[in-house]
Amino acid sequence: MDSSSEYLSLEEPHRAVHLWRYTPWKRVHPTGDTSDIPEGVGSPRLSLKCIEGDVPEGVRIIHGTTPIEGLPESDATTSSFMRAITQESSWTVEVDPGFSPGKTVILEIEVDSPISAAHVCLKIGRHANFELVTLVKGDCEWLGLLRTGSTGEGSNTSDIVVNVLDGGTLLRVDAIHIERDSQVKAGTISSGSETTKSDLRYRMGEPGGNLNVLGSILSSEDMSLDHHIEIHHDAPETFSRLDWHSACGGNSKTVGTGMLRVAKGSRGADAAQLFQNLLISETAQADSIPELEVSENEVVGCGHGTASGPVDEDQLFYLGTRGLSTEQAKSMLIAAFLNSTLTEMGSHEMHDWLVGILSDDLDALGI
Repeated sequence: MDSSSEYLSLEEPHRAVHLWRYTPWKRVHPTGDTSDIPEGVGSPRLSLKCIEGDVPEGVRIIHGTTPIEGLPESDATTSSFMRAITQESSWTVEVDPGFSPGKTVILEIEVDSPISAAHVCLKIGRHANFELVTLVKGDCEWLGLLRTGSTGEGSNTSDIVVNVLDGGTLLRVDAIHIERDSQVKAGTISSGSETTKSDLRYRMGEPGGNLNVLGSILSSEDMSLDHHIEIHHDAPETFSRLDWHSACGGNSKTVGTGMLRVAKGSRGADAAQLFQNLLISETAQADSIPELEVSENEVVGCGHGTASGPVDEDQLFYLGTRGLSTEQAKSMLIAAFLNSTLTEMGSHEMHDWLVGILSDDLDALGI
């Protein structure tokens, strides 16, 4: 059955399902008619560049994708829908084995059509040392971004997605397989799009996988940002941490749901997740729902937690005594809160570049 037929054969997902509890599928569907697969979906422009200098040999972008083995099980509705609308807009970022450029590579995805979609497949070679920032920008009503891929055995990868869309809705679906002894930092920075629905899933199907999922989320005005993260420990001696920070202002709402699944036989697994929310205004809302599903007894540890609160008045007062205005002090504290996860995402070069983007967004949002 092809992807279009598969999608049309499915019933609309019920809001009792973990993924759709807070943002129903109808709300993030590009037309609102869940029985419709829109035609004439635009293809965004994709290009590779570096923060400084030319793109080194050893990494390239190729039109088309190939199937990846070992991916985590995805939601049937979004997976079939996204594959159906990205058949003509699919790309592979291919990294050679042993590739180690010592610089950050940027995959720029720029949209200008009302409805656009793209499928990006990451194929990281074994023992590669690779930093990739996927920058999503432009003006559209709806963008669908499907990301699949695998990290090569023994590789070290920083995979960061930055959403600075001017508005509209972003539907992002990730399915990533982490191979034996590979280390991955998977970061999300979001300060764009009025509505965001992300379904991010990672699977460690071989021993020795190490995963750190990081989020720096900034919302304001009437934004609604919903991120669902699943981490699957399906092999022994695997390690994961989920650290998600959301700063919420205006009338905005953020949702973070995390699911850690440790399968039977995954001895020595070590998994934990923590959601932290900073409420910038009295009308902002932040929901965090960490969950664990542990089927193995011999684990190092499995834990979860969440915390929410306003900007600390004592810290504001202290900064005020140092000559900062209330607005300056608040902006500084918000930046420090988001920077605590930003600093873990990659090299100094990447961090400085990301801080510049986040600082510009803080200024533009008037927070």
